[in-house]
Amino acid sequence: MKNYEPMMSFDEEVAEVYDEMDRREDTMDTVAFLEPLAGGGTALELAIGTGRVALPLAARGIRVDGIDLSPAMVAKLRAKPGGDQLTVTMGDFAEVPVQGTYRLIYLVYNTLFNLLTQDDQVRCFENVATHLTDDGVFVIEAYVPYVTRLRGNQHVDAEAIEADQVTLDVGRLDPVKQMYYESHVVLSHKGVRLFPIVQRYAWPSELDLMARIAGLRLKERWGGWHREPFIPTSTSHVSVYGR
Repeated sequence: MKNYEPMMSFDEEVAEVYDEMDRREDTMDTVAFLEPLAGGGTALELAIGTGRVALPLAARGIRVDGIDLSPAMVAKLRAKPGGDQLTVTMGDFAEVPVQGTYRLIYLVYNTLFNLLTQDDQVRCFENVATHLTDDGVFVIEAYVPYVTRLRGNQHVDAEAIEADQVTLDVGRLDPVKQMYYESHVVLSHKGVRLFPIVQRYAWPSELDLMARIAGLRLKERWGGWHREPFIPTSTSHVSVYGR
């Protein structure tokens, strides 16, 4: 994507509307899945963002720390009830720039793919492994690449249609580089707003190999937060890695 910079996807304009645009109905299902894996210990969310998952997980008595690159997103987190109680380290989550170890480290909503090279994704696994307790787990939620489900490796979807605003999701895949170029296009009487994002996607089997490089192994894989079976038609997966 020409002239794209990763921070464009998480700047002040995006942070202002992020919770509204990316509203998820499965947040509490996510929390219910993660809570027992923390085992009453500590958890670390990579790319904690505005705290969609971290805050309700912390409300259940789990100490949740976070890492994020965007001051604007973290400012939104801080403005929410309980947000000022979480320890957040600013930086590249692939580096995992924190001290100590965690029983649970997790990445949700395809965020691993925001690391735009395979090397960076492998580096993330390796650094996570150094911060896991011996019985700790690394949980990743991600989509299953859908390169065969798009015509011409591109799509345009109507995400929302309202009387005064239309939101389109426009995307294109590069199956050779495993890159996904996307923009949420908001059309209204105020004009046109673009919210771009670029991802380097990977198949579950590739993530398993990354884990092996880091000394981890796949322990569980599900088709969703309800522990649905992961089957050939699954469009996303929740994968749990450990030593």
